[in-house]
Amino acid sequence: MIIAQSKLTSQGQVSIPAEVRRRLGLGPGSIIEWDEEDDAIVVRRAGKYSSAEIHARLFPHGVGTPRSLEELKEGIRAYVRRRHARR
Repeated sequence: MIIAQSKLTSQGQVSIPAEVRRRLGLGPGSIIEWDEEDDAIVVRRAGKYSSAEIHARLFPHGVGTPRSLEELKEGIRAYVRRRHARR
């Protein structure tokens, strides 16, 4: 089902129809992504931050050393013991 149509300018620009902007929640400064899926080009609203930016914020000093499941469980037990220790 076609929602709307746009016309390509001689400079390669396209206006996004108002109905599409409303459906995608686009406003001034919004970023859209163009993706290829099978035989179609898909246009979608981009997330506010890329996964690389989120990863850099979560792990500013890089990823730590991997831990075993037992080490993780022991760390949780130690935290709970400290947190709920009677003073």
